[in-house]
Amino acid sequence: MKKKSIVLLSSGLDSTVNLAVARSQTDVVLALTFDYGQRSSKKELQSSQKICRHYKIPWQVIDIKWLKNLGESSLTKTSHTVPVGKSVSIDNLKTSKKSAKSVWIPNRNGVFLNIAAAFAESLKADLIIPGFNAEEAKTFPDNSLPFITKINSALAYSTMNKVKTKCFTIKMQKTEIVKLGIKNQAPFQLMWPCYFSGNQWCGQCESCQRAKRAFAANHLNVGDYFKS
Repeated sequence: MKKKSIVLLSSGLDSTVNLAVARSQTDVVLALTFDYGQRSSKKELQSSQKICRHYKIPWQVIDIKWLKNLGESSLTKTSHTVPVGKSVSIDNLKTSKKSAKSVWIPNRNGVFLNIAAAFAESLKADLIIPGFNAEEAKTFPDNSLPFITKINSALAYSTMNKVKTKCFTIKMQKTEIVKLGIKNQAPFQLMWPCYFSGNQWCGQCESCQRAKRAFAANHLNVGDYFKS
């Protein structure tokens, strides 16, 4: 019998592919999307809803806009500038760390996973499935395997049914994640990886640049998604 899971869905590349895999390997009982006042919230919510309708799975938005008042992230503070274009260098670790600092939300993934754990225990789900990856773990430690290991140790104490976090892409680069998405027929046309809420993906923020490179490496034409 398949284990029950809850998926954390932002509608970005990683979470969308993890949902696609989760549907084949687990019984997905709920997808959670968090609205924390991020610039891309409108598009993330729209895209996440479309993805859940595509898969015919329950979907819920968790309003935690109080989180936008914490820290100095350019993702939530309109007075701050999100790094784009030449300010982003996805192969330069020093520049990437600077970019990561600009968009960092205090304990965001820790908050997400603990809220999801409460839902998981209530729904008798065994697993929480976030969208993490090895590529961004170099600059975002809360995307890493050690983070998952530590949070699982804590959840063993904070949930009666010992809910665990599992991520299918935790050891993968973005190029590998796209390949996994192709294999599992992930609805790439419905996702939203961008830091902004424009009519199209900006193509210039770090998230867009990483997605563009991964799609190109897999010979996928995604030009229509990006601004010219």
